Amino acid sequence: VSVLSYHQIYVMRSFVTKHVTRPRVCMNKYSSNVYGSTFPVTPHDLSPTRTVPPHIVPPPYASTGQVGNPPMVIILHDHDTIERMRASCRLARSVLDLACEHAKPGVTTDEIDKIVHEAIIEAGAYPSPLNYSGFPKSLCSSINEVICHGIPDSRPLQDGDIVSFDVSCYLNGVHGDNCGTVAVGNVDEAGIRLIKAAEEGLMAGINAVKPEGCLTSVGAAIQEVSDSYGFSSVRKYCGHGVGEQFHTPPFVKHFRNADKCTLMPGMIFTIEPMFVEGNQASITWDDNWTAATVDGGRAAQFEHTILVTDDGFEILTVTD
Repeated sequence: VSVLSYHQIYVMRSFVTKHVTRPRVCMNKYSSNVYGSTFPVTPHDLSPTRTVPPHIVPPPYASTGQVGNPPMVIILHDHDTIERMRASCRLARSVLDLACEHAKPGVTTDEIDKIVHEAIIEAGAYPSPLNYSGFPKSLCSSINEVICHGIPDSRPLQDGDIVSFDVSCYLNGVHGDNCGTVAVGNVDEAGIRLIKAAEEGLMAGINAVKPEGCLTSVGAAIQEVSDSYGFSSVRKYCGHGVGEQFHTPPFVKHFRNADKCTLMPGMIFTIEPMFVEGNQASITWDDNWTAATVDGGRAAQFEHTILVTDDGFEILTVTD
């Protein structure tokens, strides 16, 4: 493994970031009258944190929940690490597909968390979110106006919801990370359009990746898509390098920006745009995790883990 100096590290605004405590629910006219959500999403009961059997090799933070600062370098991964990443990312994608298959009216996100947890354990891996900075579950589930980092609980999914699942796993010493948004039952045309736009934004960002290219091109390509649909691309949360550590440089903004970072073969990072119907600003519930839109507008997110190759890119979070 080699490293590349990165002189423009900015504050990581992804999973590891904690925010000021805010009210749990964004109560305003937009939640019911403008953006299609029948009721604002509210916290429900949590089940006990699931356990991991001792034969599973955990990441360093698993027992304490303590996550160190990200390194100040970009890692150029060697062949061995890339092969391990392919395996971990394939598993993450297969489990994400499994989660999405169970997103039906009446099913709780806690039940889907259980399915995800057991599938990852059965594959000999550790669910990366579990106890990462104290996160209590193995899956992030974000419904309607929740942008990201939603905690699975006893709320049943409702007909017309849209829900994002972020699935990550730690296998053979590396993390695979991906996310997708699905429609639950009969979703209105505006919700379907939002989901479609977010997926298009992801693919536009991916297609901007090339060796000797600039990381800024990724954000510009994504914002071009969000602008064309009339949606906003969330600025507070970003993609990130990933490998033996869960979150490292480079940090990938999903909007036009002036960051300068030359892409090189061997870099591995996530691209994970979050599109929202209204204002891209967010509040954080008093669980210190759940990020929701300030105006009740719904959110959709898609994510892949990407390898920069000698002639372009490889999407690692794909099934065989």
